[in-house]
This record gives sequence, structure tokens and C-alpha cells, in this order.
Amino acid sequence: MNILITGGTGFLGKRLALDWRSPHNTVTVLGRNQAIGKKLEAAGLRFVEADLRDAEAIAAVCKGQDCVFHCGALSSPWGKFRDFYNINVLGTRHLVQGCLIQKVSRLVHVSTSAVYFTYADQLQIPESLPLPKPVGFYAKTKQLAEQEIQTAHQQGLSVITIRPRGIFGPGDTTILPRLLRASDRPGIPLIRQGKAVIDMTYIDNVIHALRCCQLAPDSLSGRVYNISNGEPMALIRLLNLLAQQLGTTFNFKPMSFPLAYGLATIMEGAATLFSSPEPILTRYTVGLLTFSQTLAIAAAVNELGYQPQVTIEEGLKQFAHWWQGKDSDEVNP
Repeated sequence: MNILITGGTGFLGKRLALDWRSPHNTVTVLGRNQAIGKKLEAAGLRFVEADLRDAEAIAAVCKGQDCVFHCGALSSPWGKFRDFYNINVLGTRHLVQGCLIQKVSRLVHVSTSAVYFTYADQLQIPESLPLPKPVGFYAKTKQLAEQEIQTAHQQGLSVITIRPRGIFGPGDTTILPRLLRASDRPGIPLIRQGKAVIDMTYIDNVIHALRCCQLAPDSLSGRVYNISNGEPMALIRLLNLLAQQLGTTFNFKPMSFPLAYGLATIMEGAATLFSSPEPILTRYTVGLLTFSQTLAIAAAVNELGYQPQVTIEEGLKQFAHWWQGKDSDEVNP
């Protein structure tokens, strides 16, 4: 089988590419990180350095592919709208056009649970929930990217979308590392005593979900599926489990939501004024630490055959093992 993976030098894409590695498959990894690309080539994969914003290059790399996994995206709580739009929306448009031109059999799109986010508690969110006004440029452009995918479905492309929640595991540079750095200085904001109930998804479970999407019948084309570990837990419990696996204690900074939100607003304003990098605290991050958000995954279980393979606790153990340098291989964590 010929497999194309966008964002193939990123956290999820890299792991997915290695999972598909087989004498029976030709796996093409699309990305911009040459250093990781060379390591993937050494591991037996085909690396193509290309930009999702380049429509001609994307159409060319889609030629001859049986299945395309769209993992590439600009994923951050901070940045300029134009950057998010060019990669997340135009990049997705270029990819679906390439798939249609080259008659790709199946496109699997990785969206995000951020499209559901509001500054309120949300439990067991179904895929049928009307999407709210997006909070931040990332959520806005991922909502728009989903519209591009649905347009492609209407044009005859077989597509399935997943909305994973909080992907973590070895190689994660975003979610857990941000919390660990915050613990060092100035402390992890502990809002509402850390009682917000959250869903997380171990990376290998996301890969399992993506494989389920590849195998799904065409009758499921156009469908969207929530993906998580199905183990909702309070934020403070998750952090305590992580600290236990790391053999450490975390530095918390208890504060109210209004105070944290106000501080984040000031930090964002200063970062915008002085064109600084991502501030230590953003309003979106404060919201994630404050409000509960869990996903209903029954549709993925019943229709795709999705079953989480790795528990949260085992996943945290694997992350801690990698974080502490006991397995430092960047390509094959």
C-alpha cells in the first residue's frame, strides 16, 4: 500500500509513519524538518520536503497514493492568524485538491477537540454538537479546515475526520512539557483546585484510531469521530500521576479564574505590542486548566471498532521514561 503522511516530521505524523513501516508498504513522509526527515529515511521511509502552502508540490506528492493521513497543521495557542490560515486552511484545501486530482482512495483528516472549546464545562460532547464560535486562531482555522474536508466529500473524495483530545506520549513537545516548564517557573496555575475534568489520548491510541479510519467502509465517508482514552479524570489527579511517574513533586500556584485570565490578557497584550514569542500564559491555556471538557467516543467505538489500547497511567509512564532521557532516539521513541 502507498501511504502519504503530512506533518510527518511532527509528533503524531512521525509516530504514525513508523507504525506503517513494512515491506508491504511504501510510506512517504511530507514535512519541513530536514534533520528528522533524514532519520526517517535512514529508518526506511521516503521523505519529501514540501510545504502545504505549495499547491503544485502537494498535488505531485499525492500521485499514486492509496491513503493520505493529514496530520500537518500549525498547532499552538499563540500566533498570527495569517500563519494559521495559510497552513491549516489553505494547506488542507491544497491537499484535498491533490487527492481529488490524483484519485486517492481515502483521506483521513486529523482535526482537534479545540473546535468545541468554550469557557464553560462540557461533558461527554457528541460529534453532533453544533460548533461554537471558535476561541483563538487555531480553533477557528481548524473549523474552516473541516469545512474544506466536507466540501471534498461532496465532490466525491472518501474522507473521514477525527477530533482527538490532548494527544500525549513520547516525543510530545507541547502539552505535558509546557506544564513541566511551568512547574519550574513560575508554577503550574491551579484554578478551581485542579478539579477540571479532562480527557487525554495516548499517541498510540490515536494511531489505532487512524488505522481504523483507513479500514472503514466508504459508507462512513464524511463522518467525524471524537477520539480519547475514554478515561476522564480531574486535572490534579493527572498531574499527581505524572509526578509519581517522574519521581518528583510539582510547584503549583493556586489562583482564581478571574486573576489567571486577567494575567493572561496582560501577557498577551504585551507580547502583541512588542512582537514577542508566545507568553508564559494565554487565555486559552487558562481556559483549558479551568473548565472540564470530555468527549463521547461511542461512535468511534461502535462504527470504527476503536478501542483504546494504552491506559492513561501506562501512557504517562512511557512519557516519563522518554522525558528523563532513558530513550533519547528522536525518530523511534
